[in-house]
Amino acid sequence: MGLRNLRQVESKAKELLFVMKEKSIVREAWDKTLGLAKLLCGLHVTNAYLCTFVLTYGPSMLPTLSLTGDLLLAERISTRFGMVRRGDIVLVRSPKVPTKVVTKRLIGMEGDSVTYIVDPENSDRCETIVVPKGHVWVEGDNIYVSNDSRKFGPVPYGLLQGKVFWRIWPPKVFGPLEQKKVKDAMA
Repeated sequence: MGLRNLRQVESKAKELLFVMKEKSIVREAWDKTLGLAKLLCGLHVTNAYLCTFVLTYGPSMLPTLSLTGDLLLAERISTRFGMVRRGDIVLVRSPKVPTKVVTKRLIGMEGDSVTYIVDPENSDRCETIVVPKGHVWVEGDNIYVSNDSRKFGPVPYGLLQGKVFWRIWPPKVFGPLEQKKVKDAMA
């Protein structure tokens, strides 16, 4: 009888160990899933509210940014607190194609008088505009091919997505992007 009870106890112990092992596997999977979820949430908050990587390409910001593409770092705090200045390179949600974010230089803030060349390829005719309240004026550095405020007008401040501050790629020009003096905007 004692041997039989011993085998039953042993059987129950094995069953209990199996259940505990199964629970520890589930617990470990849950912990890893929770850790991954926290990491992804942290990345989302960082990308949406603090800073983001931007891959730019195209001729509109030549010679500041290359034609084939630059990897840049842009912070999103300055635009949220109104701390952008004339000459900053900014990310702007395109007023014409809302799914697209473009990189342009901020030329004028609300209330500024901005003089610009209407069609630089065909004439020297200039126009002057006063940037309305709650708007900014943005232009590409390469005025001959840039699709910017000269084509779609002043941009609502709410479309500013961030301020570019660091170039990561190509490595030979790794470092901060300098602010350019803007002379044609006057307050």
